[in-house]
Amino acid sequence: MNKRSLGDSYECIALLYLQAEGFEIIERNFRCKMGEIDIIAKKDGYLRFIEVKYRSDKRAGNPEEAVNCKKQRLISRSALYYMMKNGYSTDISCCFDVVAILGNEIRLYENAFEYCNDGKAL
Repeated sequence: MNKRSLGDSYECIALLYLQAEGFEIIERNFRCKMGEIDIIAKKDGYLRFIEVKYRSDKRAGNPEEAVNCKKQRLISRSALYYMMKNGYSTDISCCFDVVAILGNEIRLYENAFEYCNDGKAL
């Protein structure tokens, strides 16, 4: 199984987990010139931008550690573009979540990081 199809299968697992937790899935694999957002959902009045990370074991570290500052900036910029493209007001409540899958364990980090603005214009 190649990396992309492996990633897709774990995104499906995360999607089912999120739905069971009450998330309303809006979009999956949103791509733009700034990057990609794995899952976009709504829950508790928030527009949620969700990154999914998988590791089979801890040799490469915990999956959530892969959502570093650079990745956070890319997700933030992609989220802003998504909101502009889809007519969302910048006043809407949104947050950035991470679903970390380590082996068979799934952990959800709600509001895992804040919006990161690197000062660059879209």
